[in-house]
Amino acid sequence: MSKPRLSVNNSAWQLAKKLCDESEEYGVNVKETTSGATLIDAGIKAKGGFLAGKIITEICLGGLGKAEVFTSRYNNLELPSISVYTDHPAIAALGSQFAGWQIKVKKYFAMGSGPARALALKPRELYEKIGYTDEADVAVLVLETAKEPPENVITYISNQCRIASDRLLLILVPTTTVAGSTQISGRVVEEGIHKLTNLGLDPKLIIRACGYAPIAPVHPNFAEAMGRTNDAIIYAGVTCYTVRHEDDDKLAELVNKAPSLASKSYGRPFIEIFKEANYDFYQIDPGLFAPAVLIVTNAKTGSIFKAGEVNVELLRQSIGC
Repeated sequence: MSKPRLSVNNSAWQLAKKLCDESEEYGVNVKETTSGATLIDAGIKAKGGFLAGKIITEICLGGLGKAEVFTSRYNNLELPSISVYTDHPAIAALGSQFAGWQIKVKKYFAMGSGPARALALKPRELYEKIGYTDEADVAVLVLETAKEPPENVITYISNQCRIASDRLLLILVPTTTVAGSTQISGRVVEEGIHKLTNLGLDPKLIIRACGYAPIAPVHPNFAEAMGRTNDAIIYAGVTCYTVRHEDDDKLAELVNKAPSLASKSYGRPFIEIFKEANYDFYQIDPGLFAPAVLIVTNAKTGSIFKAGEVNVELLRQSIGC
């Protein structure tokens, strides 16, 4: 792999320090562990909120993307929404934001996303595909969890990233919170890139990306919250990509297979599918995890391809509105 020109950890570190320095404004709690690591609670005991969710989304993108919170109308349903955009799609989305690190240490479990993955190479094959690694001496990881990690988990993460614990910053975001729901909907562009990559598109050909999705209303039950946050992207997420591709026909074929409605599991609220799979993500058709709509422009030819549709009825079923 070539030496990276961009460091997702160094860029995200500056945003994470802002989150720490302005903790009251962002509604987060900051503490230092006995090993020197910094923990930022964005919703376990802390208030959190839209502001925290917005900056955490940008941290997940390795500081190489921007996010904005706004309100949007989906037919006659109006919901808070988040838009994201990046000029470094492969690195920001797959090299940083993708929730590709399962943290399993004894009884502790959390999904890890964000720039620290680029130090630990989780998963390695994805970094080989995008041709990127990071060489920072600091690490930032976002954990989707409702439990503070114990010291053995912090040591594990530090060792995997090959840094000292006092150079590690962990952001804890429960799914059942506003910050959690915001940063999950902020993954809408990444989900589309990941789906296109799984279908065979070289992610390095994607040169620009943007998109938006509704921010699902919070639910205190984890499974229900998981259902709503997934449905926000699956049934109402809209993404736009600029790609440099040599073959319009092949690109059109990929785009047609990319939206969530191409999945055999499409058509019901995610919570129903999740329950049938005994709450095991790996028993669900991976093709379902995609935006509702993808719009792709081929920079080589000027051709534009669109596939998918926003399904407001299923979004309503999901949130009970």
